[in-house]
Amino acid sequence: MKRVLALMLLLATGCDGQPTQSLPAEGQWRLVNYWALWCTPCREEIPELNLVDEAPDITVFGVNYDDQKGSELSQQRSEMGILFANLPQDPALALGVPRPSVLPTTLIVSPDGALVATLKGPQTAQSLKQLLDELGR
Repeated sequence: MKRVLALMLLLATGCDGQPTQSLPAEGQWRLVNYWALWCTPCREEIPELNLVDEAPDITVFGVNYDDQKGSELSQQRSEMGILFANLPQDPALALGVPRPSVLPTTLIVSPDGALVATLKGPQTAQSLKQLLDELGR
């Protein structure tokens, strides 16, 4: 299923690289996590996000803060142990928020596409699932 979502993510970008829809996995809770290779708290958080991404009703997307692409992005994702999909573009503007200034930052987007929370600092699978339950998951 996650591989299908990754394919849908690739198909969601037009030939000019601009998104043709706001955020993939509509109808699910989505977590958009900003990370960077040099961010120590990000390294601690990634395994927790991998666990959250396994839930059938939650999809985690990464955003490389340093805007790496191609083989450099693949290498960094591998080094960080990231198993969830990475968005090809920063969705902050489309979500109506400024680009984060603190890493890690996680945006929580409801199934209907509303940004419902911005979390700064590392999160755990337990804290994220608890917050999502409080938000009506």
